[in-house]
Amino acid sequence: MDDSEKNSKTKFKNERIKAFLNIKYTAGWLDNHVNNFLQPFNISEQQYNILRILRGAKEAITVKTVKDRMIRKSPNATRLMDKLCNKKLIERTRCENDRRVVYVKISSIGLKLLNEIKFDELDYQIESLTEDEAKILNQLLDKIRN
Repeated sequence: MDDSEKNSKTKFKNERIKAFLNIKYTAGWLDNHVNNFLQPFNISEQQYNILRILRGAKEAITVKTVKDRMIRKSPNATRLMDKLCNKKLIERTRCENDRRVVYVKISSIGLKLLNEIKFDELDYQIESLTEDEAKILNQLLDKIRN
């Protein structure tokens, strides 16, 4: 958190609080880079996440399942899927037995768009980490969530 700490001259109660705020600060910083990266494709990070979930599902799944699998749970996930449907990136169908249930699947246009997006190009954002450091970071982040 060097940048923000230098700018605000903040003193932290302990290293865990500093780590917590550093994670939040870094997440925002990464979000900005991801949003800039996805801008030319005219989709948001959450829409990209939905497309990846649907590609991985390989078949139609319920909107609820998509919401459960999203990295960032979003109360407006249905609206995000509406936009993807309007762009013809996903297809929606109602369940015949229960009209409240809606199935979604990625369209061929959505698959094509995902193939154009080379998310690996964002690797430069964390290239200062070695593979071993990235592994340790992953373990620490997993530990926080468990």
